[in-house]
Amino acid sequence: MENQSISRSANINAEYATPHLLADIGGTYARFALELGRGDFQYVTSLLCADYVDFYAAIRAYLKTLPAELLIEHAAVAIANPVDGDRVSMTNYHWHFSIEEMRQKLGFDTLLIVNDFTALAMALPRLGPNDVQQIGGGSPRKQSVIGLLGPGSGLGTSGLIPAGDGWISLGSEGGHTSFAPRDEREIVVLRYVWKHFEHVSFERLVSGPGLELIYRALVEHGHGMMREVNAPEITQMALDRSDPFCVEALDVFCSLLGTAAANLAVTLGAMGGIYIGGGIVPRLGEYFEKSSFRARFEQKGRFSRYVAAIPTFVITAEHATFMGASAILEAQLRTLSSDPGSAILGQIRRIRSNLSPAELRVAEHVLAHARAVVNDPIAEIARAADVSQPTVIRFCRSLGCEGLSDFKLRLASGLTGTVPVTHIQVTDDDSALELGAKVLGNTASSILQVRSQLNRDMIERAISLINRASRLEFYAIGHYGVVAQDAQFKFLRLGIPSIAHTDSRLQLLSASVLSEQDVVVISSSSGRLPELLEVAEKARERGAKVIAIAASHSPLIRKADVALIVDHVEDVTTHLPMVSRILHLLVIDMLAVGVAMGRNQGSASLMRGEADERLDEATIENPVMVKKAGARNQAPGVSLASPLAKLTSHSRE
Repeated sequence: MENQSISRSANINAEYATPHLLADIGGTYARFALELGRGDFQYVTSLLCADYVDFYAAIRAYLKTLPAELLIEHAAVAIANPVDGDRVSMTNYHWHFSIEEMRQKLGFDTLLIVNDFTALAMALPRLGPNDVQQIGGGSPRKQSVIGLLGPGSGLGTSGLIPAGDGWISLGSEGGHTSFAPRDEREIVVLRYVWKHFEHVSFERLVSGPGLELIYRALVEHGHGMMREVNAPEITQMALDRSDPFCVEALDVFCSLLGTAAANLAVTLGAMGGIYIGGGIVPRLGEYFEKSSFRARFEQKGRFSRYVAAIPTFVITAEHATFMGASAILEAQLRTLSSDPGSAILGQIRRIRSNLSPAELRVAEHVLAHARAVVNDPIAEIARAADVSQPTVIRFCRSLGCEGLSDFKLRLASGLTGTVPVTHIQVTDDDSALELGAKVLGNTASSILQVRSQLNRDMIERAISLINRASRLEFYAIGHYGVVAQDAQFKFLRLGIPSIAHTDSRLQLLSASVLSEQDVVVISSSSGRLPELLEVAEKARERGAKVIAIAASHSPLIRKADVALIVDHVEDVTTHLPMVSRILHLLVIDMLAVGVAMGRNQGSASLMRGEADERLDEATIENPVMVKKAGARNQAPGVSLASPLAKLTSHSRE
């Protein structure tokens, strides 16, 4: 056990009420530290993962080495594994655990689990000139994308995107992209590895286990004597030049890392530079600077000049991953302290004494199973807490939330330790699979962004207007014509007279004969098209109500009676709206579902009213049957929640 500690009387920096526990978990070692103030890492310890049955045992062993008087409330763990949801199962080791269960067992208020290279990426803005070593030429461009990769037990990749005064980190598994050889020697390696693995990724070769594979491939091809040697031994013999196969293996390794780094550079457009971390390269020292890495990095065919301008750096800072994990934890705690809506768990703890017994059961369930509640449907939450579904809604509103959907959104923001990517640029070098993943990822991120900006009052007003309308007309132009046509089909099926116009001349003629009982829904991404502005004015002159689906602060929004904001900037160079058109279609879906649910609820209310009338008549003739008849005629499944509350709840489930 390697342990660097300070005296028991150490003072904690005033900006930290309690020390922050930080961890960097790899496939071989688990490193821990306490941060007493920004950048002040103490009690640094490295534990061998193989000595502990699971993550909990390792962290408990570390905690036992600390002074008893130290109170730890907040922790951040960087782990060599993708982090998606509550369950963590390490790719290159057997540890697995539930984040929320671990937080409770350890007694922490905050436990953030992030990908190790996402954490390392967030450290890059905090690195100084003495924390890195530049390899080759090139100069970083300010406020540009930065790429990161590094071989260890696997090949981690990440990146940083500038966003205002801060950065957005990318959670990436780019190390699993398919390996492609560049010369005959690498073809030899590929053929050898194919004997053992169906798919050969860059991680399979550009890693500690990968260096061992390269060595065995070269020995077999060169008819040498195969020896059982591990990656550190191969590296040392290469640096000593005591074994020609080890020398060649390390040279191949550096070349492949150059290829992987160049691929990342052109994929991200990383003009801010490519940084190399991990447990292998920083230990190579001067050898790596003179290796084939940079030459291979710049061998990119037509894009050779492009990558030659991009600098490459080796991260030499001792505690870089701790710095990144600290940055993410610091940002999270700052959010929790400045935004009461995000600190929802603390708010629940404070109001427990004021809750009714039923609402208190919901509170206890949320506190015990916070991450599960984010994904569970309302029926499951109600069943687990042994309450009715309306009680769950009342509990959410007692916290100032609009409903279950709003509550889940705030709860999730208080639990997550990563920052979602808002947009990933598609490049010419992307494969079909990469293109598909980026398009889907960008769409999903945009939907989540619009969901967080929904205005409940505006949606309810739009649904109310549509419910009272004698006639619905949908106007859109160009690529957004499908939005109008889709809306016409949906509302006709709901029994509402509807028509879609996508020709500007027909729109103006139709708007000229509208009445005060009619409603017009206009879909426009920019909200600035003169033709649509003109029909909006004409519709309002005729007394019709106008619902606009458009960007905020646009002229169309100012002319509308109800504004449904969809802010999404498309790449105009493609002349093809993709994501924003999907967002407009989803807004139409929300309106249609809201109208349908409102009508169903109205039918149920009417059914109850008719039953009450029959019950009153029956009471005169046979009072004994009143109680039984009332029970039989209660409409099943009818909730007091508004149609919008139901709609937003269902949209999350």
